[in-house]
Order: sequence, then C-alpha cells, then structure tokens
Amino acid sequence: MEQLTGAELTIRLLEEYGIETIAGIPGGANLPLYDALSRSSRIRHVLARHEQGAGFIAQGMARSSGKPAVCFATSGPGATNIVTALADANLDSIPVICITGQVPLSMIGTDAFQEVDVYGLTIPITKHNFLVRSAQDLLRIIPEAFHIATTGRPGPVLIDIPKDVQLDIVDIEELPIPASAVVSVVHSQDDLTLAAAMINNAKRPVFYVGGGIVHSDAGAVARFFAEKNSLPTTMTLMGLGVIPPEHDLFMGMLGMHAARSTNMMLDECDLLIAAGVRFDDRATGKIGEFCPEARIIHIDIDPCEICKLKEAHVGLVGDIRDTLDRLLPLVESRARSSWNQHIQLLRARHPFFCSENFDFSSPYGIIMRIAEIVGEDAIVATDVGKHQMWTAQVYPFNRTRRFLTSGGLGTMGFGLPTAIGAALENPDKTVVCITGDGSIMMNIQELATAVEHDVNVKVIVLNNQSLGLVRQQQKLFYNEHIFASEYEHQVDLATIAKGFGMKSFDARDTLVLDELLTVALQTPGPSLINIPISIDEEVYPIVPPGAANSVMIGGNYECA
Repeated sequence: MEQLTGAELTIRLLEEYGIETIAGIPGGANLPLYDALSRSSRIRHVLARHEQGAGFIAQGMARSSGKPAVCFATSGPGATNIVTALADANLDSIPVICITGQVPLSMIGTDAFQEVDVYGLTIPITKHNFLVRSAQDLLRIIPEAFHIATTGRPGPVLIDIPKDVQLDIVDIEELPIPASAVVSVVHSQDDLTLAAAMINNAKRPVFYVGGGIVHSDAGAVARFFAEKNSLPTTMTLMGLGVIPPEHDLFMGMLGMHAARSTNMMLDECDLLIAAGVRFDDRATGKIGEFCPEARIIHIDIDPCEICKLKEAHVGLVGDIRDTLDRLLPLVESRARSSWNQHIQLLRARHPFFCSENFDFSSPYGIIMRIAEIVGEDAIVATDVGKHQMWTAQVYPFNRTRRFLTSGGLGTMGFGLPTAIGAALENPDKTVVCITGDGSIMMNIQELATAVEHDVNVKVIVLNNQSLGLVRQQQKLFYNEHIFASEYEHQVDLATIAKGFGMKSFDARDTLVLDELLTVALQTPGPSLINIPISIDEEVYPIVPPGAANSVMIGGNYECA
C-alpha cells in the first residue's frame, strides 16, 4: 500500500502511459501538479510562454508521432488561453490530453478568483472531458482519458482537477495497467465484396484520402491499394504525403486551392473511394455539385461521418488500415491506361506554374528550394494563410506525418509552437516552420521557448506586410475594398528574433537569396529567416466561397 496525493498520482499515471514531455505553464490552481512533477518525475517539462503555445507544442508532439501528448494549464485565464489549441485538435482529430487546475471543489460556483467553468466551456470542442471530484477517481479517469483520446477517431480530452483534489491523499495498492486500443469493425464481408466489385467495374475511379489515413498509419497500404488498381489519388490538406508528387497516380490536393486538373478529374469520375475524409467544404466546394457523376464508397472509423454530408452508396466503418487490408485481396490489378493517360494530360495542361516561367524568388520557388536544401526527411509545419496553401500546392511531401498544419480550424499562430513540439519529439530531424508576418505575430513569444530548448526549428517568414488571404478575398469578392488587411507599420522580425537570442537572417540584406537560405537552413539550432515577398503574390487557383469546385478563378496555365 502506498499513499500519494492526487497530484503525485496524476504524474505517476502519466509516466505509466509513456509520457516523456509535458508543455505547460504553472499557476496557483495547478501548483500541486508542478510540485509533484519537480520532485520525483522523469518527465521533462517545457515552459511555454503562453498556454495556447503549450497546447500547440503538445499538438506538434502528437501530430508528428501519432502518440498522445500532454499539456498543463492553470484555472481561469490559463484554461481559457488553451481552449483554441483544444478546438484545433478536435477538428483535426489529434490525441491531446489537457490537464487544467481548478479552484477547490467547495469554491466552484462561487465566482472565486480565477474560476471558470472549463468543463462546460470545453464540452463542444473536445472528444470528452472530466471534472475530477476525488483523488481516487484519478485511477479511473486518467486511463479512460488516454483510451478515449486514442481509440476510434482520435481527439483531445480535458481533465479539470480542483486544487483540493490534487492535495487529497489516496491509498494505492497498484496502478492500473494501460490497456491496448481495440479496433472495432462494423462493416460486413458483403459490404467489402460490394465495394470491391464497384472498384473493379469502375471506368473512371478516383481515390480520395485524408487525415484518417495518417491517424491509422495507413499511408503505405493506401499507396499499395492505389497502385494495385491504378487509382488516381487526390488528398485533402491533412492527407498530403500519402502519394509523392513524382508518382504517376499523384493528383495533389483537391478543393478550393487545388490544381485545376484535380477538380476537373473529380467532375469526370464515376466512382469516388473516400478514405478518412469528412467531405469538408474547403475540399468539396458546393457539396451538391461535388463529383456529380460518381458513386461513392466511404471508409471511416467514425460512423457519424458516413452519409453526414454526402450520400455513400457503400459505407465501410472501421480502422482504415484494417479495411484496406481486407479490401486488397478483392481488388483486381488494373492498368486503366485510358483513364490515367487522360489524367496525365490534364496535369500537363493545368499545372500550378509553367517550368519555363519558374522563378526561384517567387513563393513557389522559395518553398521548393527549401525542400531541396532540407531533404525529404524534414518535418514541415505551417501557419495559416497564403504560405500554407503555396506549401500544400508544391512542397514534395513523400510520406505521412511530415506536414503539420491546421486544417479544420485554420488557426493563425499554430505553426511556431507546433514546430517546437515536433522538434522536441524528433530531435534528429530538421523542422521547418513556414509562416507569414501575420501568423508569426500570433505566438511570437514562443521564439523564447525554441531558444531555451535549442530545438532545430527553422522559421521561414514569407513577409507580404498583410493578412494575405483576407486581402485577396477582399480584392476578388468585395469589390477590391481593401480594409484592415494591410499592415501600415513594418516590424523588423529579424531584429526581434535576435532579441529572443535566436540566429536571424534577413533577405532584405542580400541579393543572393539561395545562398542565404542554404546557410540559414543548414546552421544548427533555431533560426528565423525573413523573406519579403510582393503583397500582390496571390494564391491561385481559387474557388469562390460557396461555389462548386468547377468554378475556379485563375491558375489556368497552358504549358507546352
């Protein structure tokens, strides 16, 4: 029999679940947790500069590894600051365990100092949450939290622990043994047989893959599945990396900023095999006109997604890797020469840019040069904006968990702390954060965290002195009424980075951008590179909000 406080028990249980790093910020309501962490734990603590940063650092660890990650925040403003990171994790199905301090049980509901109903606040933006009412309950709640976060469709779980519960003494005979996740299969053999027959008989099939492929570690089997049946493959923003750009079946990202050829292909297909996707509006455009000629096979671990937005002719509910493994023997080896020749012709006629017009000082050129310098093993995190879409369009991702970006919530400020988390989880890899001057300011304080932990993060700021995508939409869809989207004051980001103790480089000071990029990206440790770009560099093609994907503006290149 062992006696532990609730705080000590919490730390012990986190150790049992293999947690090695926690990002967070202490405050009055979670100091018992920090006291326990400081005295006897092997867990490393990363002191973020803002609780939102802590939440995204945890996301970087989870997104790059596929394992659950943990972050801490205190009550009141600490908890409300971390809410955005939880909402982001929820929409992108990221397994994060957030543990917040709370005022003592007796003071809940009294408007006590730094009291916020974080349980009620987070119900809509987490997969599940708990308000712990006794230290004994932690023996059940923490294992349950890990199980919920990682089983089925992953997602964030919040555990709110009042301060008196953290200090309560509990008698422990033994700690619970972490349970293995159980994969439930809902689809029948008849459903598999029908789906395979639809695939084998289709003349113009398309494989449409998303973040679910990444979460189930199904990248390799998905690629083999596509190759066996010669399925042209398009990816959501979250699915990039399943098929490498040099592959004959690669059709890149679909939707709002896809290549025109990709959206044209989807308009023509007669079968859509959707795996691990939720038919998000940025991918589908006007949902009623998405793949108008196609029958649909939808594979997803979450039964709520089947037929939620688009009617599926066959729904296969279960783990995607397991489902594709079961489908593979039933699917014929096919060449599909005519369909794939047509696809290649579309790709050649409608690229993102023409090679004869290639410019290494353009955003596309800068991003592709970054890829050449850092190599295929690097991890890339982005913020949200034009730079995110340019990266998604042309960066040569050739495997999953190499592209970390905010998909569902579109959170500016995501990139830097997420890159730090990825670097902490992968100390042997270079992590590149591609951001904009608008996004970097959202969590710029985490430059100090990067320096403090000497992480190998390279922050590339594509600086256009504006909120670029907002400004572009104002130009296109609001009669060029440019308002509140241009920065009148120019911030010297390279000097600010130096103030944080970070190596910094400024492309304003050189005419040889390639040399600057090479030196900056190959210098060990954290660094920031500021690269001015024209405010009129736009993201094309673009589908107007609410329009069908066939209604694309720009990007209609006719290359030789």
